[in-house]
Amino acid sequence: MTGSAGFIGFHVAKALLKIGETVIGVDNFYPYYDPALKRARTEILVSEPNFVPLDMDLADADAVGKCFRDFSPELVCHLAAQPGVRYSLRNPFVYQKSNLEAFINIIEQARLLPVRRFVYASSSSVYGGNTKMPYSEDDPVNTPISLYAATKRANELMAYTYTHLWGLQTVGLRFFTVYGHWGRPDMAYWSFLEAILHGEPIKIFNYGNNRRDFTYIDDIAEGVVAALFSQNLGSYELINLGNNQPVAVLDFVNVLEELAGKKAIKEMIPAQPGDVVATYADIKRASDLLGFEPKIGIAEGLEQFVNWYIAHPAVVESVRKFRLAAEISADLQL
Repeated sequence: MTGSAGFIGFHVAKALLKIGETVIGVDNFYPYYDPALKRARTEILVSEPNFVPLDMDLADADAVGKCFRDFSPELVCHLAAQPGVRYSLRNPFVYQKSNLEAFINIIEQARLLPVRRFVYASSSSVYGGNTKMPYSEDDPVNTPISLYAATKRANELMAYTYTHLWGLQTVGLRFFTVYGHWGRPDMAYWSFLEAILHGEPIKIFNYGNNRRDFTYIDDIAEGVVAALFSQNLGSYELINLGNNQPVAVLDFVNVLEELAGKKAIKEMIPAQPGDVVATYADIKRASDLLGFEPKIGIAEGLEQFVNWYIAHPAVVESVRKFRLAAEISADLQL
């Protein structure tokens, strides 16, 4: 699997190892956020006898080909990608390399081997400015409003082509705002909690009118594992994995405030380019095909995340120092 040091990849790898699978975990530890967090996740995985870590750039076609020849995987779970809507506004070529070049390298080797099934990460971002709720896999997705979303839609179209031309079974999973322990520090749940605990202001985009279908990581990991092994899938699938219960961002902040025991300093600002007002997953297909039924609501999920955050002071302090140093460096370059 790829992206094993990332947030979702780490949890999926743990779930696969728990059921006795052997996992070849590939990551390049790109410093979009503190690589020490990615290393800490990987240290947990390497303690398992069936985990093989590989530090590799998936945009290197020769390295990817060698990996497939060396290990001959039966299944591919491709979760590596450059995330982030706002980051794509400033760093477009990172998305070309990580989300397009890497994808074609992986899927080409998957069809040449061939593997039994190719499961990959898509995103709810492909729905763009869709105002029909909830988002269904049958909705049109031809108007992405960020480069990140465009690359994810491109992945879906590339997968369709490989299914059509070569008969490779492909399963694209459209994730909806995943959060939880060992999470991503660039996302709101982490950055908001850090700011609240340090008495720093938080930016509430679109004046707090945004709503997100926050989905806890344990539920997502179960869905990904089901996508790898379910016998109910067709040759080309696109499946939403969400909580099916969108939460207003201000309500989300209120829960964090209660758990942190401190009030947030809120800075209400306009919507940002590339942002969508709401995400809301129709998960009927996931339920029918994968038996996917999210179990963890926002209050329980945020409590688990806050408890983890407080219990790992060295990790969170390293992440904070890395972020502050990156912000200073960016200011000096202006």
